[in-house]
Amino acid sequence: MFLRTVRWISLLGTAVTLSALAAHVLELPNKFSLNGPLWLAVQQNLYRGWGAFVGPFEVTAIVSTWLLLYLVRENRTVFGLTLLASFLLSAALAVFFVLNAPVNAAFASWTPMTLPPDWPSYRLRWETGHAASFAFVLIAFVALLRALFLDATSRASRSGAARQDAPANTPERAAEH
Repeated sequence: MFLRTVRWISLLGTAVTLSALAAHVLELPNKFSLNGPLWLAVQQNLYRGWGAFVGPFEVTAIVSTWLLLYLVRENRTVFGLTLLASFLLSAALAVFFVLNAPVNAAFASWTPMTLPPDWPSYRLRWETGHAASFAFVLIAFVALLRALFLDATSRASRSGAARQDAPANTPERAAEH
């Protein structure tokens, strides 16, 4: 039961994080067409509060996936997929701190009048960070789903084999007839 709970917490945290990053990626083409003052207005207004909402889900996804890794350590295939997901979720957070957080800090104090001439490089860095994080979290989510499926099928086949090995007069076998 604990394994199942941790797995679903991991999947939920990863799904919420993925959905926020998908929104950024879907907006990307249109945001590249915005002029500086409009791009700044979008950055300073549209995303207000996203970090406070999405951040806890992202941290929960990372922590619960590393815990899940420990819990599935006996199953090599599931372990490998969960390890991949753990590293990718952690890498996505590292990308945020390396690429996105410095841009967020920089444009927080800008106004349309103080927008630096190199603002497009800041935009590119911000969008690249979110696109890379999206790719990492998408792959992590798929790996977690695949691990869930493989773990469930291996458990089902083990319990089916155990039922077939049970004597015919046990409750497990009686339920089959």
